[in-house]
Amino acid sequence: MTNIDEIIENMEFLDNWEDKYKYIIELGQAINDFPEDLRNNKTKVNGCVSQVWLFSSTSKNSRNEKLIKFIGDSDAFIVKGLIAILISIYTNKKPEEILEINPEDIFKKFGLETHLSPQRSNGLLSMIERIKNDARENVYIGTNEL
Repeated sequence: MTNIDEIIENMEFLDNWEDKYKYIIELGQAINDFPEDLRNNKTKVNGCVSQVWLFSSTSKNSRNEKLIKFIGDSDAFIVKGLIAILISIYTNKKPEEILEINPEDIFKKFGLETHLSPQRSNGLLSMIERIKNDARENVYIGTNEL
């Protein structure tokens, strides 16, 4: 998986949007296969024009802190690339960290907000909201224990 700093650096290096779109699609092609049994109503992201699935799981780091890992898929190449970017931003982070991240700042660095259709922008916001909801479900007020 490509980290977000590397993605930002590569996007800044590319001069035109045709090349940036190709790169985003390549990122999507590089993410792991999404298990067929996870393509269901629970993992489906509503609010997206294309089919989108996101699944989260938790693990613990060496300090016994909960981390959330995300996997996802879409039937649209560009959306799958956006999922890859979101995974690079959010996966293996603590729930509290996920809730503090402002992905709009990252996408502004790409200039993405002016190059996505309104439907794609709404879908991207729906994916971000799903990720943040999964993080909220894993935050326990007043304790670090499960």
